[in-house]
Amino acid sequence: MLFLRSATARAVLLGAATLVAVPLAAVLPATPAFARPAPDSFADLAAKLLPAVVNVSSSATMTAHAGGPGPDFPMFPPGSPFEQFFKDFLDRNHQGGPGNQGGQAKPSQPAPERRTQSLGSGFVIDPSGIIVTNNHVIEGADEITVTLQDNTSLKATLIGRDERVDIALLRVKSDKPLPAVAFGDSDASRVGDWVLAIGNPFGLGGSVTAGIVSARGRDIRQGPYDDFIQTDAAINKGNSGGPLFNMDGQVIGINTAIYSPSGGSIGIGFSIPANLAKNVVAQLRDFGHARRGWLGVRIQPVTSDIAESLGLHETTGSLVAGVVPGGPAELAKIHNGDIITKFNGQDVKENHTLPRIVAETAIGTDVPVMLLRDGKEVTVTAKVGELPDDQQVASTDSKGPKPEDTAKPTEIAGLGMSLTPITPDAKDKYQLGANQKGVVVTDVAPDGPAANRGLKAGDVIIEVQQEPVSTPADVQSKVDGVRKQNRKSVLLLIQRQDNLQWVPVPVGPTDDKKASPG
Repeated sequence: MLFLRSATARAVLLGAATLVAVPLAAVLPATPAFARPAPDSFADLAAKLLPAVVNVSSSATMTAHAGGPGPDFPMFPPGSPFEQFFKDFLDRNHQGGPGNQGGQAKPSQPAPERRTQSLGSGFVIDPSGIIVTNNHVIEGADEITVTLQDNTSLKATLIGRDERVDIALLRVKSDKPLPAVAFGDSDASRVGDWVLAIGNPFGLGGSVTAGIVSARGRDIRQGPYDDFIQTDAAINKGNSGGPLFNMDGQVIGINTAIYSPSGGSIGIGFSIPANLAKNVVAQLRDFGHARRGWLGVRIQPVTSDIAESLGLHETTGSLVAGVVPGGPAELAKIHNGDIITKFNGQDVKENHTLPRIVAETAIGTDVPVMLLRDGKEVTVTAKVGELPDDQQVASTDSKGPKPEDTAKPTEIAGLGMSLTPITPDAKDKYQLGANQKGVVVTDVAPDGPAANRGLKAGDVIIEVQQEPVSTPADVQSKVDGVRKQNRKSVLLLIQRQDNLQWVPVPVGPTDDKKASPG
């Protein structure tokens, strides 16, 4: 690799061995971008912000087993001889002994209680004593204590918490107004901007670290609304719930997680962006819980294989893999197989952005939803509902007498699987719902295209190429059509129990059209 070591460099390496002279303007931008100088010191800014950052400690009471502080009782099936054996062993060791001669067991003792503690950080957003922290810092706690910079300790009460975004809101009572900080516009923060992280690493108390914004929009699989800011400012255990500041002293993030093989900081920390957090905080303050917009769809990413099977040129948008009955999407005539490309005027470039956009939309608002359906753009209007607290998908099982009719499985050429219609016998064998539609997979060839994409016996194919199927012949016909169009994959809508997923399966050659050596 050739590095340009100075502004006078005039060469770049092309291919493996050809060195070609090129103008400097072709290597560097015509108008170079200049970085702002780093501050001589962060001391003035840190001194201003430190009083608003607090330590949060929480404790919970846990009841140990009745045998006392000895080893935990192993889990065995009720009535197992091992269960009685270990019970007798623990009785002898924790209830017998020198003071319990003659095999007389002591009266049963109440199980001892243990206190567990958690340490984290937080920050004051209202001088009256409103404090933001992470939900995981106080989760399960029966006592929460906030320690200010001057070592004043105050008992805190929980206003509300949100597990999905990992935010909790606390209240403390103080004789005087507390120093507070404000949320800033996290969307205005750019990769490379300076940031300060303040918190309580390893319980040491107020500590300040500096770094930059390393990346934006990180999805670290922590929840449905992941949109983390990544920073290289040192964040360690105990920093959770603390603020990430910009150089104007505004909170642009809540430090929540780190990536670390060792458990310590390696310069990869993640913060909840302020623009997501402040909406949640406002709802916790007003309602005690988060109220989110809801569309009522299950979605999955548009992968390159899925895009190819549908004849698309881009992999943007969210593919609808299920519509909740009676939900906003069904009422708006959104269908399985639609690709949502815009919601309320905002582009859906990546799959994980749609839940966040919908969640931040005011409940009851009528919004335009742009879809790709059969290769054409369609716009529908959906009324945003409120996300249910505990959404359940209803299903019914066939409980009728065992049927006598059976159907012979049909092998689908080139896919490495066999199918059968949804007969009463198939419903009984694979525990399918009474109203199940589609065709059921009865066998999958090892190392075949279907097996390589995770299909297995009992899966139900509901649609092929976004069109419903009810017989193996329907599936074979769709697959043949894909071959004629010279596409590499066929798109199947698979149902497994209550889950729906679009799966692109490579279309292999049929037995009578094997590829010949060339």
